[in-house]
Amino acid sequence: MKKVFCFLWLLMFSAIAFSQSQMPKSNWAKFNNNKVRYTDVGNRKNKDALIFVHGWTCNTDFWKESVSAFPEYRVIAIDLPGHGQSDKPKVEYSMEYFAKSIEAVMKEANIKSAVLVGHSMGTPVIRQFYRLYPKKTLGLVIVDGALRPGTKSEMEQFTAVLRADYKTNAPKMVDGMLMPIKDENLKTAIRSAMLATPEYVALSALDGMTDEKIWTTDKINVPVLALMAESPFWKPDTKEFYGTIAPDLDFQMWKGVSHFLMMDKPSEFNREVRLFIAQKKLL
Repeated sequence: MKKVFCFLWLLMFSAIAFSQSQMPKSNWAKFNNNKVRYTDVGNRKNKDALIFVHGWTCNTDFWKESVSAFPEYRVIAIDLPGHGQSDKPKVEYSMEYFAKSIEAVMKEANIKSAVLVGHSMGTPVIRQFYRLYPKKTLGLVIVDGALRPGTKSEMEQFTAVLRADYKTNAPKMVDGMLMPIKDENLKTAIRSAMLATPEYVALSALDGMTDEKIWTTDKINVPVLALMAESPFWKPDTKEFYGTIAPDLDFQMWKGVSHFLMMDKPSEFNREVRLFIAQKKLL
């Protein structure tokens, strides 16, 4: 019994440490009569910022190794609506809805334009932001995110499995994403955070990601950095296809990392983002 208690305490402690470690204080923006939580690090007088946007069922804590790693910039990390500490209304969680919530945060923080970093689902979110607010977009960083969907049958099958029994199948899906991670404490913390997102938010956001209207081939005419995790999921022509969407593209496929590569190799990730911003003179 004592061993079991100690093990449970360790799991709880790792989750708490994950959520609190290195994260600055919370700020709040109003969006559609709801509160959106964000952190704001750096010179508040700077009108340009580096903005981190998390993935599906994640939150700002997934950027904990990055938010304080860029002292030369103003850095924002956002809990998208429905996620983390932000309000969780029962609405349609489309990519446009998320993108507009980012713009609401920028208005509240008095930010004119930004380099946006989007992990996983954060990629279609920041791409939608660029479509809506191109003059507010200095550049985009794609972190293991898609610029095109899977086939319609693949997407329908994927969503059907989760809709059939979310409580059983969501943990299995998350575990599959975490397999390459060697740090068991990190695995436990990520799993706990992702599964804490309400089911209605997760399923609605999934619908938003599989909406065919967002997967068009319109150009991204700002500099783009793509940091990808080598995986069978990505087709052999991914680099070439991304280049057709983003003419000014730096594309990297990293080996030996998980879908959460910014957490697997934070120093390398932060270095590449800094180099991209400096070379393109974005901030």
